[in-house]
Amino acid sequence: MSKLKQIALQIPEYLLIAAVIFYWGSAGWGVNYIAITLLLILVLQIIFKNRVVGLLIPGILILTCLYMLLALFSEFREFPSFNAEAKQLLFVGLSYFLGTILVSGIMIYKYLLHEGSRA
Repeated sequence: MSKLKQIALQIPEYLLIAAVIFYWGSAGWGVNYIAITLLLILVLQIIFKNRVVGLLIPGILILTCLYMLLALFSEFREFPSFNAEAKQLLFVGLSYFLGTILVSGIMIYKYLLHEGSRA
């Protein structure tokens, strides 16, 4: 079980990198300074494992995802009926934002409780 816990605690940064790459691809593959900055911050976090940045990144992501969930529900309410497009919007949006919140929660656990117990 300890081996599984170690693997689970190493995954959040890599999943967030995948989410940033998904964001970059969906926004267009041009020069996107926000995506480049996010990727750089996450790669540096993997290398240096700074505790403050490790708590700041998921905190900001959780707040952003909660805001985007409100935007998602607002967009969903604009559909006149629950059709295939509305279902796809909810499935993809909820999966993406709730998944990011879950990964951010794991990252908070990692840097708040797990990394704190080693120091």
